[in-house]
Amino acid sequence: MNFNTFLKQIGAIIYGRKSYDLWGTYTPQLGNEEHGDYSRSQEVHSKQKYVFTRQKSLISPEAVYISSEDMRVNIDKIRAQQTKDIWLYGGSNIITSFINNDLIDEYRLSINPVVLGSGKPLFDHLTDRVNLIHVKTNTYQSDVVQLIYNKNKSL
Repeated sequence: MNFNTFLKQIGAIIYGRKSYDLWGTYTPQLGNEEHGDYSRSQEVHSKQKYVFTRQKSLISPEAVYISSEDMRVNIDKIRAQQTKDIWLYGGSNIITSFINNDLIDEYRLSINPVVLGSGKPLFDHLTDRVNLIHVKTNTYQSDVVQLIYNKNKSL
């Protein structure tokens, strides 16, 4: 999915706490070099990491923990420090918080060719409707389709 190209555009990653616990420090075993997994994980780990959480007791040398209170102020500070894009990586709770605080500029939605019988909604408890403008569609050999949208600022 051109993940290496995507990573070159990224200067920082904002995680929800659960996503950080699962993936924030993950490194595949050496021996996966033929798939590029190890080198990709090193590229991910070279980015500045921020974890939004209500749990102030978490300590990790790899990430900056930021309270989810005053979200807009915190994001403005992070944006001011970055010259590249910021990747929001998390589940529905953090995504919904960012949408409700009008903090997402670009949406990249990847559709995998799998039909699940159940699951959590990606967008849950939104306070307002969000109008988007289609920018691009990418289709990959894996049959994954990625839809890229920008926020419609004129509505």
